Amino acid sequence: MNRYVVANWKSNNTLAEGRQWLSHFLGHYRPHPDLTVIIAPAFPFLVPLKELLVDSKSGVLLAAQDVSPFPLGSYTGAVAAEMLNGMADYVLVGHSERRRWFHESNQEVANKVHEAVTMGITPILCVDQPYARAQFAALSNHELASSIIGYGPVEAVGVDSAPSPERVSAAVSQLQAMAPDSPILYGGSVSAENAGDYMQIRGLAGLMTATASLDPQEFAAICQLVAES
Repeated sequence: MNRYVVANWKSNNTLAEGRQWLSHFLGHYRPHPDLTVIIAPAFPFLVPLKELLVDSKSGVLLAAQDVSPFPLGSYTGAVAAEMLNGMADYVLVGHSERRRWFHESNQEVANKVHEAVTMGITPILCVDQPYARAQFAALSNHELASSIIGYGPVEAVGVDSAPSPERVSAAVSQLQAMAPDSPILYGGSVSAENAGDYMQIRGLAGLMTATASLDPQEFAAICQLVAES
C-alpha cells in the first residue's frame, strides 16, 4: 500500500517562511519509494515552491488548499481547476473549516471534486465520519474512486486533544465500506508523538497534519514514522 502524508499549512507562512521551511524540511526528509509527501501551501506560493521542489528532486508534491466549483469563466476571485494544472497534483476539498466558515454545501464540494477529477487533479476529499454518507452521495462512483478520503472529526481539528486510535479505527472501517477503492487518511491533532500509533490502524493509508506541519523537523519525523509503518 502506498502511504501518504499531507502538510496543510492553512493560512500560515509567508513566501519567505515557506521557502525557509522547505529548505529545513528537505534537510531532514529521507524519501521512501512507498511514501507520497504532499504540501498544501496558500495559492500564491504554489508556483515558486513548485520550482524549488522540482530543483530539489525530492519527489515531494503540492496540493492546492481549495478549488472553484466552476470551470473557467466569469467567477471573480475563483481559482478554476484548469488553472492549477502543472502547479498542483492534489487539491484539498471540503475541509471542515471550509464547510464551517465558508458555508460549503455537500453539492458545492461535489462540484469541486468533479472539476478537479476532470482536470486530472486528485481531490483529497475531507469528511467527518457521521456525515460521510451524505457527503459522498452527490459524487459519482468514478469521482469517489478517483479521490483520496481525508477523515477529520470536527472536534479534533485545531485542538490539542487527539481521539484514540480505537475510535479512528472504527471510523476508518466504516469509511472503507462506503469508499472501498479510495485510500483513507486521518487528520486531526496529528503529531510526531501519536503518528506511529495511528499508522497501526488497519486500512489507514496515511496522515494529514496541520499544526505539526508548521515545524519542518517534526513533519519530517512524521513522514519517517509513516514510511516505516
